[in-house]
Amino acid sequence: MPASDNPCLFSEEPLDRMSAARTDPDWVKARLDDPSAVIVPLYEGDPLLAGDRPAYLSAGARHEFSDDAATVFLGMSTADAGGTAYFAIDASTAPAPEAAPFSDIGAYTPLREAAASLSARDLAIVGQGRWLLDWHARHRHCPRCGGQTRIADAGAKRHCANCETEHFPRTDPVAIVLAVHDDACLLGRGPHFPPGFLSALAGFIEAAETPEECAVRELKEEAGVSLSSVAYQFSQPWPFPSSLMMGFTAEAENRELVLDKDEIVEARWIEKSTVIGLLNGEDFDGVKLPPRFTIARQLIEKWARDGR
Repeated sequence: MPASDNPCLFSEEPLDRMSAARTDPDWVKARLDDPSAVIVPLYEGDPLLAGDRPAYLSAGARHEFSDDAATVFLGMSTADAGGTAYFAIDASTAPAPEAAPFSDIGAYTPLREAAASLSARDLAIVGQGRWLLDWHARHRHCPRCGGQTRIADAGAKRHCANCETEHFPRTDPVAIVLAVHDDACLLGRGPHFPPGFLSALAGFIEAAETPEECAVRELKEEAGVSLSSVAYQFSQPWPFPSSLMMGFTAEAENRELVLDKDEIVEARWIEKSTVIGLLNGEDFDGVKLPPRFTIARQLIEKWARDGR
């Protein structure tokens, strides 16, 4: 599916990752020293917002951060002829977001909260920065030998100085599926969601399992629902912290539910007419659909609009 056909936020590619050039330290340094370069600051993965936009700082701003603040290259902008270099910098060495550099021009805002108002382009850039900085923060030691690792290829990988092993950013694959039966879809919530907040069901893909097999297994385990005609729709990078959500719709054999209460505390079949009303802002028994920036919401909207 072309990126332009993917309705999911976080899925845009506004930057050229420059996979070949970023392996050259001199090339990366030249981009970082370029006065036109852009620095995206994040505190524990949350972006600095100035008004309703991310605070895109100039290259010189990096000197206001601590010397050990991780800096990673995100890519070159494809929107301008010259190509502007974008970097993300970790402000988390400060004791609190209010004490982090440039907090006087805005606020380091939880990304889930900011996502409601940011553009698809901004979300893609900030999401990539959050993803990479979080991964680097959690992989300072080599899982093979325990030695210390360092950032390499401008943030595209880490290198262990002890055993020479290269480590690459982790992606956790997830299958999320909207089960449908006749003119209704199945929505549910786990124990970590508030009452009434219902979404499509999802689960992590296990070893040697395809996404389609995961979709079938998860619905059977969590809701007792048997699926057929599992059809891929679209995917979404999900930087909370490092998932790739692969979205499916599937036909359910019937509407009988047997819930795994440890995973799903509430689930119900909701008729399409009701779903359309909820999408239009109507109230129905306190049900709240997922926010627009989630793949679950896009699956629901597509099914309500197209029937698949």
